[in-house]
Amino acid sequence: MAHAEPLARLNVLCGVDEAWCAAMKDAVRSRLSIDATVKRRSTGEILDQVRSEKADPQTDVWWGGTGDAQLQAASEGLLQAYQPPSTAVMLPWADNFFDLSGGRSAGIYAGALGFAYNTELLKQKGLKAPACWKDLLDGTYADAIELADPNSSGTAYTALATLVQLFGEDEAFKFLSRLGANISSYPQSGSAPVKDAAHGDTLIGISFIHDAVTLRQAGYPLEIVAPCEGTGYEIGAVSIVKGAKNLDAARAFVSFALSAEGQATGAAAGQNQVPSNAGASLPPGAPDISMIRMVDYDFATFGSADERRRLLRRFDNEIRGIP
Repeated sequence: MAHAEPLARLNVLCGVDEAWCAAMKDAVRSRLSIDATVKRRSTGEILDQVRSEKADPQTDVWWGGTGDAQLQAASEGLLQAYQPPSTAVMLPWADNFFDLSGGRSAGIYAGALGFAYNTELLKQKGLKAPACWKDLLDGTYADAIELADPNSSGTAYTALATLVQLFGEDEAFKFLSRLGANISSYPQSGSAPVKDAAHGDTLIGISFIHDAVTLRQAGYPLEIVAPCEGTGYEIGAVSIVKGAKNLDAARAFVSFALSAEGQATGAAAGQNQVPSNAGASLPPGAPDISMIRMVDYDFATFGSADERRRLLRRFDNEIRGIP
């Protein structure tokens, strides 16, 4: 009786929703015969871990989460160049991202930033619905808004960079200082604010719109807002860590993650990001980002390690009061 070939091993840090992390783990096991250890972390936490493991990498693949942090890792020599076959069918924004990374990180999805509010809580409190970033400064929303901590959350770092690009840096920090009076907490995870809004633990959660769509589809009383002034967006990405110990499996994982079949695992797991593969089907609930007023997001600048450190230091000093 023939023995089955042992499964290839792989260590993956996952920056998307837990449901998609689990679906991808199952998919690569069945389709690629890869036994992947998949750990869910926020984007900033993954960047910190990959940096800390530089001398002896324990991670093979960084999959998902905001791509500007992966651009920073690429610039620091933490990621390995790889030319997957699927880049030939990538949408233009993903092609641009791949080129910007020096071929070290590939875009797998896009998603616009916004916020969502709990319609039942809003009605109970008798408050006016917010439509713009500046509406969030209204004193009637005191202790009723959540924004994640941009040190750990790629979503919140995207919000910080978005506000800087919308208003200019000094005005953006004035805005964040005033917003701070209405912030009840700065959780670590970027999806936590909108999950808390869905459950009625806060009124308004600042998040990526696709995360709010997923919760609304699940029946939560959320109204989703693309702010009137305009907003930023993320390109979620996948990368191979330099020095990966399971390189062949890592390459196979990345190729699958960029394929139409691999990207369909997102919709199957209830996710609503816009896939980067031109042959992938758009999830029915995915927001039409062509209808949202978007900033011309400067990934080169805000994906720079020096710029990230500088902005986070200013955020900690001026907004959080952390020296």
